[in-house]
Amino acid sequence: MEIKRSGSQPSGKGPAEYFKGTVRIDPLINPPEPSRVTMALVTFEPGSRTAWHTHPFGQTLIITAGAGWVQREGSAREEIHQGDVIYFTPGEKHWHGATAATAVSHIAIQEKENGSPVDWMEQVTDQQYDG
Repeated sequence: MEIKRSGSQPSGKGPAEYFKGTVRIDPLINPPEPSRVTMALVTFEPGSRTAWHTHPFGQTLIITAGAGWVQREGSAREEIHQGDVIYFTPGEKHWHGATAATAVSHIAIQEKENGSPVDWMEQVTDQQYDG
């Protein structure tokens, strides 16, 4: 058994290569193999978002605070709120983040393949973000 005490793991900044705006990542779990699961609490300030990306085994987002947007390739942007749970299927190209006016926080749950839970792609353009 391992207990991760609140505040025992440092927060990180979402790297500009994969995020636009101010994004804080608080790791929750990243157990050693054979486990593949990773979890983090991610907070997006207004106007912040991920780049387009996919996950080899899919991704679940649990919205814990605020309001944001999610979009999968080829579909319209959708608004999300505290309490919503979103599942992206394996390989589904998507992005997520805050609205232009409100912050959003979510717990992200995904599994690693060959050591990585995500395949990053191009940045979401302002036009795509604005819907």
